[in-house]
Formats: sequence, C-alpha cells, structure tokens
Amino acid sequence: MFSEERRKRILEILEKKGRVFVKEMAEHFDVSIDSIRRDLSIMEGEQLLKRTHGGAIPLPAVRTAPKNNEERFGESLPCQKQIAEKAAAYINPDQTVFIGGTSIHFAMLPYIPMDFSFTVVTNSIEIAYQLRKFENIHTYVIGGKMKASGNITDPLAAQFAERFHYDLCFAAGGGLTTRGLSTAAPETALFHEKVYDNSRRIITLIEHTKVGVELFTSMYPLRKLDIILTDDGTTEAQIDELEAHGVKVIKVPKSL
Repeated sequence: MFSEERRKRILEILEKKGRVFVKEMAEHFDVSIDSIRRDLSIMEGEQLLKRTHGGAIPLPAVRTAPKNNEERFGESLPCQKQIAEKAAAYINPDQTVFIGGTSIHFAMLPYIPMDFSFTVVTNSIEIAYQLRKFENIHTYVIGGKMKASGNITDPLAAQFAERFHYDLCFAAGGGLTTRGLSTAAPETALFHEKVYDNSRRIITLIEHTKVGVELFTSMYPLRKLDIILTDDGTTEAQIDELEAHGVKVIKVPKSL
C-alpha cells in the first residue's frame, strides 16, 4: 500500500471513530510507528486532522455552531454519564453550586443529590426548569437576554453572576488544552470567567473528544482549574501533559 493510500484510509478511520492512535494504526497497516507519525504530521500540515499525544483527532473548526436543543438536552452520551455521575458526588450539604447549560451539565441531573439541601445558581432556563422538581434544591436563575438554547450569557448576565459567590463550580467548555478551557463564543467566555473567578473550587467536566482541542476564545487558564474529570477515552499521555501544569486529572471508569 502506498503512503498516500494509507493516509486516505487513516482519514476514513478517523472520521468513523473520532480518534486514531499511532500504535493501533501501525499494527493495522503493518508499518512502523515512525511511518504513522510521519503520515499524521503530513496530514496535520494539510489541515486534515489535529495531532495529539499518541494519535490524532479530527481538526475542529475554531468557531463551531452551538448544538441544537435536541442534541444538548437529549439522551446523554455514555462518556458524559460517566463524568456526570462522578461530578454530582462532589456536591455537599448547604453548598452554593454553579451548574451551567451544556449537555454535560444536563447529564448531571439524574445524579443530583436528593437527601440534603443545597443551592444551585444557573444561567440555563432548561436546567432551572428541570430542577424545579427537587424540593431540596434552592434554585437561582441568572437573568439577562435568553438565547435560543435557553442559556443566558450576555453582559447583564455577567454583571449578575459577579454578585454571587460559589462554593463549587462545574466548568465545561468546547475544548481543553494546556492553555486552558476555550469556547466558540466570546460573550460565553466572558460570562463564565466572572463565575469562575468567584468560585472557591472549580471542577471541570470534559469529554475525551474535547481534550487537545482549542476553540476561538480562551475561557479560563488551566492552572486555575482545581480538578478535571474526564472519561476513559482520554489517553495517559494527555493526562500527564495536563497534570504537568499543576492540575489534578481524574479519569472516570465506565462503571463507578
């Protein structure tokens, strides 16, 4: 097989699986690891993919369209459920907790504690609507101009969010690298920066597909994140790289 044909096949596998690993590709095509690394370097130079430690992921657009509500608030992915269940276990009695309006925040709702009281502050109408059924939760909704998603992140919301102090904040973003969290929309980044700055503890919820991805707007530096929860699709090399910058990374197994 010529190298050009091999690279075409690698791209097909990447599009199908969402990630490729150097060692697996070397075994699959019966070539050396260095050959696969050269393939990935060439493909990255052609802007066909983004290299990561140990493999590659699809090249993300620096500005991505937000998910529609069916995707955001539909059935959660298995990797999101892994992270969400672990995240909810960090909530303690009488805390004030920030929960945003991403799909992984929505995945937390089935695991929310019901045996003690605590306060939730959210900028998501959808999340607040779901929380209304929990008698043990005092829910505050940050006000401002609502987007089609039901989230509120405009400058008024940022001013509102700055007035609260949070014991625990569940952060999320479109991408996470050694530079920190990033997102597609600048106003979203500015809003969440206010929330994170006023949080005593920040736990970041990030799927493996977002590790190594950097979007249009920087959101919050890695060094200021206390704990990162990710699923078992994140490689040990990626975890080592993040932890080298002083943040604790917890890989959540499929069954807790």
